[in-house]
Amino acid sequence: VQADGTDGDCVTFVLHDEDHTLGNSLRYMVMKNPDVEFCGYCITHPSESKINFRIQTRGALPAVEPFRKGLSDLMGVCQHVLNTFEVRIPEQLRVTS
Repeated sequence: VQADGTDGDCVTFVLHDEDHTLGNSLRYMVMKNPDVEFCGYCITHPSESKINFRIQTRGALPAVEPFRKGLSDLMGVCQHVLNTFEVRIPEQLRVTS
């Protein structure tokens, strides 16, 4: 991850080797923060595997904070889905056997 623009409350992060899968999910998690005024991303070109991810806060905190929280929250959601899946698969195998 590279951060372009060090205005503090408005930063564009460049995420390499990523696409819409992370971009849209992370945007959703970051936008849940009431201190975030704007959050969006774009893929620079279809042949490039990087996204520009921009966050602008209302000035109460630096943009890197909701970025970190969004990543952390997204990892928590993914872990919950994985745990639920791992619990349910053996249950389903027992039912169908």
